[in-house]
Amino acid sequence: MAADSSDSDSSKGNDPTDDDKRTGLDKAAPETGEVDEESRPYPPALIATAVALPVVLVVAVLVAAVLARRLPVEREPLALGPVPAPAAEGEACAKLLPALPADLGEFTKSTLVEPAPPATRAWQRPEGGNAIVLRCGLDRPLEFHRASPLQIVDGVQWFEVRDDSAETSTWFAVDRETYIALTVPDGSGPTPLQEVSDAITANLPAKELDPGPLPN
Repeated sequence: MAADSSDSDSSKGNDPTDDDKRTGLDKAAPETGEVDEESRPYPPALIATAVALPVVLVVAVLVAAVLARRLPVEREPLALGPVPAPAAEGEACAKLLPALPADLGEFTKSTLVEPAPPATRAWQRPEGGNAIVLRCGLDRPLEFHRASPLQIVDGVQWFEVRDDSAETSTWFAVDRETYIALTVPDGSGPTPLQEVSDAITANLPAKELDPGPLPN
């Protein structure tokens, strides 16, 4: 009987199902305190920021570009050479120059390199380039004679001297107390001549023409 009891205990101790049960329990036991970082969901705020950030950057770049285009361009002062102008210090020029407009169409008043010639003004486009130049107090132009064609603009009689190489026209007001020259680059449109004519008409009275003699 004792042998039977020993065999029975031995068989119970070696039952393989007990080991399987323990192994299964061990496998089924959940691991605590460890979370897979790759499977953790991102916070909604982080996702929203990631989506919105590229949009904000694009908008910022566009706004900066628009503002840069609207900012005035800093132009270099314009250098003008001297020309004979015996009446530049006279009363007529002293009255006309302060009355000239600051803008002539898309051209704005330029700063001149000092010392600038007396009784001169200049205007340029915002990006610079060829200037419109006014000179007051000049001598009668040599090309102006009795047969010269004239153009009347807002009550002022103008005589044109064309310079094809420079692509400019210099218009001389020939019916005032002194001669006034307005040099205009091609493509400037009619506004400069019209607005300067208005200033001349409003400030300087007209006088009879005094053309030179006909050329031989």
